[in-house]
Amino acid sequence: MKDLKYYENIIKDKRKKTLFKDFLIEILSWSPVNLQKIDWFVSRFPKTQRIKWIVDIKEFENNRDDLLKKSIGYDSDINFFENFKNLFLNIRMCNTLSFWYNENTEFADTIFMSKKVYLGFIIINNCENIMYSISVKDNCNDVINWLSVWNWSSIVYQSAWILKWFKIFYSRYIINSNNIWFSSNLIWCEECIFCSNLENKKYYINNKEFEKTQYFIQKEIILKDKYNFIDFFNNVDKKWENLLSDNVIWNYIINSSNVNNWYFCSNVRNGKNIFLVGWMDNNTNIYDAFTAWSPYWDDLYWVMWVSWNNIYNSAHIIESSNIFYSYFLNSCSYCLWCIWLKNKQYCILNQQYTKEDWEIEVLKIFKKMEEEWILWNFFPWTINPFYFNDTISWLIWWFKKEEVKDKWYMWRDKMIKVDVPKWTEIIKVDDLINYEWYDENENWFINPKILKFIIQDKKWNYYKVIKEEYDFLVKNSLPLPRLHRFDRMKLCFWI
Repeated sequence: MKDLKYYENIIKDKRKKTLFKDFLIEILSWSPVNLQKIDWFVSRFPKTQRIKWIVDIKEFENNRDDLLKKSIGYDSDINFFENFKNLFLNIRMCNTLSFWYNENTEFADTIFMSKKVYLGFIIINNCENIMYSISVKDNCNDVINWLSVWNWSSIVYQSAWILKWFKIFYSRYIINSNNIWFSSNLIWCEECIFCSNLENKKYYINNKEFEKTQYFIQKEIILKDKYNFIDFFNNVDKKWENLLSDNVIWNYIINSSNVNNWYFCSNVRNGKNIFLVGWMDNNTNIYDAFTAWSPYWDDLYWVMWVSWNNIYNSAHIIESSNIFYSYFLNSCSYCLWCIWLKNKQYCILNQQYTKEDWEIEVLKIFKKMEEEWILWNFFPWTINPFYFNDTISWLIWWFKKEEVKDKWYMWRDKMIKVDVPKWTEIIKVDDLINYEWYDENENWFINPKILKFIIQDKKWNYYKVIKEEYDFLVKNSLPLPRLHRFDRMKLCFWI
């Protein structure tokens, strides 16, 4: 007799064969890196017919216990995805994701126990002063324009994959190092510029050692060439080292084994198509996963932003296990096709069952899904509520508009705008040179008037410099950004 394990194994076998590009387009297109203005609040969801209601987080939490009343009951005359779509339209969606206790994170999304985050996404566990960044976790602070900064890192700017310590600028793949500029693949290094593949080195430029005094003379000369900083970053060695790992393929995999594809992961045993996955040891069988984290996880298949174990084809599942085809669950178990539930178990389409009835009904549903050849699929693109070019999928890969629209993903055709009051002056990005210079004492100066302006880049997109960003740039003698934050983020990826 077929049991739940039988159907779990079918999903596992299928997901182990996923093409990398399919993983990118289907999973990561559910992770936005842009926020929309909806009435008087910001929202991770744009206004679209694919979402019926969007409410602010306070209203959502106050009514969360009523979500079981939103159940629709399983209709066997239509397939799973139609059932799920009906429930999706019946649920009030929270404008942004904020788990546990956060402060000053109204303009950020997918935040867990952090403070002062502005246009940051996936910020986890005691992080503070984070701007324009993706995947920062575990006691990091003062981070701007980065991708994946973890584990007690601070003062990081325009960099990718940083594990400890501080003052890392325009660099990639740095571990336990400090005062690093335009470098890659450094371990236990200090005061290095234009370096790559070094360990336990200090006062190096272009992989050549300098006497301390001469090093700082050269450093001062190099760092005066501020208008070429982005070009320097583009020329940083994009090759990577897979450290303390065996039988692994692709980009920057740490202390792992038997991992085929992909990018920025650590402490994984057996996996494929995984991105920004890492925590402690004993994490096994991770397939098609984007951002998974917890002290221990096992058996994750086709998932996004999850913790704990035995989760299949689901997204935003925190402290839960034995979850199937569900969306935004907190501290739940044995749920199928559920949305936004908290502290619940044995539910289907947000409807409560007894343990015995749940098991009977789930086997019937999975049997029908197998017969229809949809058991192993992720959420269909026809209910994806995000503009594809506002998601991580677009940041990572150069998908064409026609390619994704043919699959019924939405595409944002309008320019990226900030909320520009009518009286605000707009300046061209080429005019920024008029607002920053070295003063008579050779100190880097940025005119605070820049805070009053909206900047239009060469692609006609708009952005602005906020006070916290301005303070960081001045303190660290950095130039004003010439690129929209999307393009700054995109520079951090390399596939």
